[in-house]
Amino acid sequence: MTTMTKQQYSELKRRLLSDKERLEEQLKSRDETNRDHSLRESTGELSAADNHPADVGTEVFERGRDLAIQETLDHELEQIVSALQRMDQGEYGICAECGLEIPYERLEALPYTAYCLEHTPRKDINDNRPVEEDVMTPPPSGAGVNRQAADGKFDDAGAWDAVEDYGTSTSPGMSIKPGQDDYKKNV
Repeated sequence: MTTMTKQQYSELKRRLLSDKERLEEQLKSRDETNRDHSLRESTGELSAADNHPADVGTEVFERGRDLAIQETLDHELEQIVSALQRMDQGEYGICAECGLEIPYERLEALPYTAYCLEHTPRKDINDNRPVEEDVMTPPPSGAGVNRQAADGKFDDAGAWDAVEDYGTSTSPGMSIKPGQDDYKKNV
């Protein structure tokens, strides 16, 4: 066990148990909501192969997002269960890499961590790029240069001055000046 006080230790355990219960409830309700629903059932469409691929695009996006959220919740629950097991074994608060004590402040911020800040495993960004990038034609040199050069130089205060030479969309019938009764007096 670490040098943290019993009160700190019990507070972290309470938080871990509370988080575990909350995640289990979320995962249970998500499972009940998403169980056995095909794309056709969830969209109400008679066929998933509709006239246009974009018709079900939003639903496919939503399903992908839901799966990513589910995966994140599952991973967090696994980490919490692992932290509770380390508590039972008397290994909680000790870095799994170097064996030194994890500062209480770090455990307070991330109670399920098994690593001190220095030895936290890196989550590298995947270097795999879409195959389309291999065959895409790069934009011509200088593309967007004018837009970038003028970026931030047009303010709203000068907007009317910039467009007043082009006139307005007001029809002649709408351009009656105050005090005039009809269009003929304006001509």
